[in-house]
Amino acid sequence: MPELVVAGGGAAGFMAAITAAEAGLKQVQIWEATAEPLAKVRISGGGRCNVTHACWDPAELVSNYPRGERPLRGPFSRFATGDAVAWFSERGVDLQEEADGRMFPVSNSSATVVEALRSRAQAVGVQLYTQRALQAVKPLSKGGFELKGRGLDSSICCDQLLLATGGHPSGRQLAQALGHELVAPVPSLFTLRLDAQFLRDLAGVSQGSVPLELLVGGESFRQRGTVLITHWGVSGPAVLRLTAFAARALHKHQYRAELRIDWCEGASLEILQQQLKQARQDLARKQLANGRPEILQGLKRRLWLALLNQAELNPATPWAELSRQAEQRLLQVLQRSVYKVLGKGPFGEEFVTAGGVALAEVNLARMESRKQPGLFFAGEIMDVDGVTGGFNFQHCWSSGWIAGRAITANHN
Repeated sequence: MPELVVAGGGAAGFMAAITAAEAGLKQVQIWEATAEPLAKVRISGGGRCNVTHACWDPAELVSNYPRGERPLRGPFSRFATGDAVAWFSERGVDLQEEADGRMFPVSNSSATVVEALRSRAQAVGVQLYTQRALQAVKPLSKGGFELKGRGLDSSICCDQLLLATGGHPSGRQLAQALGHELVAPVPSLFTLRLDAQFLRDLAGVSQGSVPLELLVGGESFRQRGTVLITHWGVSGPAVLRLTAFAARALHKHQYRAELRIDWCEGASLEILQQQLKQARQDLARKQLANGRPEILQGLKRRLWLALLNQAELNPATPWAELSRQAEQRLLQVLQRSVYKVLGKGPFGEEFVTAGGVALAEVNLARMESRKQPGLFFAGEIMDVDGVTGGFNFQHCWSSGWIAGRAITANHN
């Protein structure tokens, strides 16, 4: 009889299984429903695997989790970014930090991470079963569980069970059958489809340090960062963070909202007015299309021309002929462009699911169920999700490590 069965062969499941086996558990099994374990690790980061983020202070780290910020303070005080970096380094995977804080393997290949996890699991005796899906769980009166699943000839029993099935509904359904309340899952980390034809004509243009405000119902959400214009609307890190924090509000209002964009990187109205006034003198003979005040030099030319068009200005107009009324229209477009949100980006593009097992029902110091002794959780099955940049994997490593240690302590 296995001492531990881990349902789910992803990042969290492998971390929990390896940690438990390294700490002395002898019979550890991973059940992966598909033929390919660690598939999400393999494809993440464009095949490079964004393992974690260079956010070293746990108090700062938790601010990147729209669901779970306060509850994760304890877990991250035990295993956070520095611990994950050291863990992988000790197992042959050195990480390097990029300019935006994301951390990737030095090899720049997710295969390095996948191979390290699989090799370490095998080395410490973890048994991996693919195409084996957990379908039913029955708690036993003397402790432990009876398990039934696809790929099994008959039911088997185990001492302890960890559910690490990610965003797949099967794990949530099992948790619910074992008495847990579920927070309804909704998409998180997605792009926005806008009613703005002129923006769609700028597909591929990227603009940095852009302040965004999303108005959903009576709520307001703000972010600042790089925005990527697409043929359907907007994407990029700032938009993904914005939709992560606004995920539940957007779902409630059927993804209808108002997006306000400040294309001037948050410059004050007074400074903008002064620079436009100066431009009428210094650039008097230049056309609007061919000359810009210093504060607008960072705008991509295609975007600048599109914004002039949005403000109903002729790009061939000399700066000296820019009227006060035209200046007011330009200021409005530059500082407070307003676009109607029509929905999410292309179907299936969502990166993460918000929702899952309610955190109040999990002892996060152990990742153990408060409803069912011997039942543990790790990763996305819980109502925790992070913004883009390696934060969701960090939660997988942290929760998996804590669960693995607690499971071994239980057995001993």
